[in-house]
Amino acid sequence: MRIGGIQKSTLIDYPGKVAATIFVSGCNFKCPFCYNPELVLAEEIKKHPLIPEEKIWEFLEERKGFLDGVVICGGEPTIYDDLPDFIEKIQEMGFLIKLDTNGSRPEMLRQLIELNLLDYAAMDVKAPKKRYKTVVGADIDVGQIDKSIKLLKKGVIDFEFRTTLVPGLVEKKDILEIVKWISPAPKYFLQNFQSQGKLLNPKLAKAKSFPDEYLEKLKEEITPHFDVCQIR
Repeated sequence: MRIGGIQKSTLIDYPGKVAATIFVSGCNFKCPFCYNPELVLAEEIKKHPLIPEEKIWEFLEERKGFLDGVVICGGEPTIYDDLPDFIEKIQEMGFLIKLDTNGSRPEMLRQLIELNLLDYAAMDVKAPKKRYKTVVGADIDVGQIDKSIKLLKKGVIDFEFRTTLVPGLVEKKDILEIVKWISPAPKYFLQNFQSQGKLLNPKLAKAKSFPDEYLEKLKEEITPHFDVCQIR
């Protein structure tokens, strides 16, 4: 595993839990609105120092009794074949595990679920099927995304779907198509684009977030398709 960063404590990344967040370096998507280019772009990854796994184990050992769980995000964690071993070590230390994934590797996701290595998963559904490759900036197999959606909807573990709305890229019409694809489902979260910090595509820094009213109306329209539908 290539570890690009760690947030030592968070109250928002793992619903209802106090957690640490481990950021994995490397991703198979190139979403222009990504705010972690140092974990995605090869030239930025080279500039960004990695954290040795030993440091992770030392930190988690010290945080026993203070943290409920660990969030593993990225980048994209499932691109690493040693992810199950990495999670197992964390789990053996007594922590709950939440995985943030783009859903591009359903077989890895299936393996983690079958090995009882996940307590919660959050999958980003980036766009409608027809526009997926454009939005994520990569020539990916959308069928793999569909497999991950269907796998999570079996309900073996607790999970959520989420989508980031981005002006000119992912808007209301796209959300309505996504809802047709993923619903019914327990939880779906709308995330508003934020231009703060460094973005994969610097041109998006000038884009404005959607007004609260826009998101609220959209949420009201799609809420009947989910047990929980909220804006983050």
